[in-house]
Amino acid sequence: MNYALIPSPTTSVWHLGPLPIRAYALCIIAGMVVATLLMEQRLRHRGVAPWASLDMVVWAVPFGIIGARVYHLITSPQDYFGSGGDPVRALYIWEGGLGIWGAVAGGALGAWIAARQMGLPLSIFADTLAPALPIAQAVGRFGNWFNNELYGKVTTLPWGLQVHEMDSANPGHATMIDGEPVTRPDLYHPTFLYEAIWDLGVGGLVWLLDRKFKFGRGRAFALYVMAYTAGRCWIEALRTDEANHFFGIRLNVFVSIAVFLGAAIYFIVMRGPRDYVVPADLPEADSDTGTVTKAPTSYRVVTEEEFRAYRETGALPETEAEADAEAESEAEEEAAAEDAEPVASESGDKPAGDR
Repeated sequence: MNYALIPSPTTSVWHLGPLPIRAYALCIIAGMVVATLLMEQRLRHRGVAPWASLDMVVWAVPFGIIGARVYHLITSPQDYFGSGGDPVRALYIWEGGLGIWGAVAGGALGAWIAARQMGLPLSIFADTLAPALPIAQAVGRFGNWFNNELYGKVTTLPWGLQVHEMDSANPGHATMIDGEPVTRPDLYHPTFLYEAIWDLGVGGLVWLLDRKFKFGRGRAFALYVMAYTAGRCWIEALRTDEANHFFGIRLNVFVSIAVFLGAAIYFIVMRGPRDYVVPADLPEADSDTGTVTKAPTSYRVVTEEEFRAYRETGALPETEAEADAEAESEAEEEAAAEDAEPVASESGDKPAGDR
């Protein structure tokens, strides 16, 4: 008997009266909460007002879920459309089936809308989210464990995964015979766990390199994409769940390679310093405590030096227009002073008898 095997849960849904509580949904929500809290701290260090992350989440999460489901339906349509398919099940996201690249694309669209409303560069959202997103993915992958899905090929390794036969007539529960759950005869690669561990490593890698090199212009996010897709390729090769294939290779492998190359090109080509922001105008503050009571309606991108000076003094750095106006004013004053000098000189050189 293998005492080191990884057991799988026999139940992935519980009921509070008529309300089903699904482990898959709980894992996704927990991942979102973790990512939001991590991103919130990183946004603060870039000059964004407190809890702007929630404004982004309100837009990014719904768009991300829709995008994730659409990607899954496009790449695995056989269970929902065509002969033997059930189109209504396309709406049952709690049964699993959310594609990460659809989630990223949909979430990016939602984040772009939020960024425009707050007057922020999308790249700041992307870079602050970069190490947080893989952590959220790691947490979310445990939803697949509860669902007894997305496991890999048969293995004899000590950490093989025990998988239950799930009851189609009682969704969210293992098939039971004589009070005992029915398990598949072999042990399988726990690909959900491989990806969760890989994702945690990706999050740590992006955080460390971003802290050292201070990436800007979305390059931290591109680094996340490269690191994640590198792992996704070999993890996909272990999976045995149904998927579309091209030339005998799973579609997601080709997608991962294409996305990796696109992210690598962006990372190499895109250059520039890290962006920081300050309010376009000083935000409202309580007259007694000085606490900011209202987030700014828009922001202005500044350099790191200007940002640090603002944090130390509370004075907004000059805009280019203000600097140009000040320089023009100084030039006019200097010109006026030069014009006045000859007059004063002539007046002082007149002989005393001529006065």
